[in-house]
Amino acid sequence: MKRAAAVLTLLFALSLIAFAHGKEKHVMGSVTNISENSITVETTAKKSVTVEVNDKTKFEKSGSPATIKDLKVGDKVVVHADVSDHKLVANEIHFGARAKSMEGMKGMEGMDHK
Repeated sequence: MKRAAAVLTLLFALSLIAFAHGKEKHVMGSVTNISENSITVETTAKKSVTVEVNDKTKFEKSGSPATIKDLKVGDKVVVHADVSDHKLVANEIHFGARAKSMEGMKGMEGMDHK
């Protein structure tokens, strides 16, 4: 009985997280390329995804504010992006220690850009 309650609580919490992110797409993986207006990520599903960045994109390294200049090829990232004109545009890019801990969420690969 306790196990069923724990499972229901977990499912409820996950549904709140999904609702909170609305229609955002999530990309998790390693940075393979960085340009002035985009980054390319090899996802945990081994797909290459390019995400555009702009002046509204927020960068966070290990929980602290950062910039695209702090991001390096090989960094593990978690990207929250909107789809605009069939392109992904990053709202937030998290990297560093916190992003590495998110790699444990590999079951969310279905949320990667398709």
